[in-house]
Amino acid sequence: MNAAAATNALDLTFERLKAEGKTALMPFITVGDPDPAATVDILVALQEAGADIVELGVPYSDPLADGPVIQRASERALVHHITIDTCLDTARKAKERGVTMPFVLFTYYNPALQIGLDRFFSKLQEAEISGLIIPDLPFEESAEVLALADAANIRLVPLVAPTSNDRIARIMSSARGFIYCVSSVGVTGERSSFFEGVEQFISSVKEQTELPVAIGFGISSSEQVRRFSEICDGVVIGSAIVRKIEESIPLLQDPETKSQGLLQIRDFVAQLKS
Repeated sequence: MNAAAATNALDLTFERLKAEGKTALMPFITVGDPDPAATVDILVALQEAGADIVELGVPYSDPLADGPVIQRASERALVHHITIDTCLDTARKAKERGVTMPFVLFTYYNPALQIGLDRFFSKLQEAEISGLIIPDLPFEESAEVLALADAANIRLVPLVAPTSNDRIARIMSSARGFIYCVSSVGVTGERSSFFEGVEQFISSVKEQTELPVAIGFGISSSEQVRRFSEICDGVVIGSAIVRKIEESIPLLQDPETKSQGLLQIRDFVAQLKS
């Protein structure tokens, strides 16, 4: 990591959890699903459930890495014309409601490029975003984004997959925040099993970095969270939580049952945490 970079909330959270012997529970949600106001309520519920770090997914019409559950969430969110600005405003409103978890923005490259990279990072800094994941930005083309992220004290988090092979060391040479290990080849989605060498893959990554190592893609049960908590510093749960939100939409959209819907989401995440 850039020696001049200041510590941010993402770093401090991983440091605290390491000192406590704990693993970060890292939910992914799609901002605006089912609507921006509900997203703020969901973020409050996630913190109450014990989540440590949250990935805020910017809905995108042409995703590369998203499976059907998150694609449907993006479609629902885009009905509300959700943009990066909407996502950052949602993050600010959540902080006003007392949410203290670090936020990692998950966006494809084109929306950031359309804003202009300088303005994009200025907006992220103003909204106190701690980390950034851009899944379609190749490492070989990331130098400008990395320099701007460092200047804004935002961690540009790399994705490494089992198929990255000899690129893993090069990717991690400029990694920030944490290393996001992709558990399986393919798109996001709940899975009952993972590729045979996943533990060896994670071990190999950990041997090559001093940064925290998190794993995501397909993790959907408390048993899987426990399994990977033994060997990782963070566990990302996306599709399973997004599916639970999808199932709770009828409750969330009725003012009389909204609290019940939020309780269902909170209890599901608390079960994963436990």
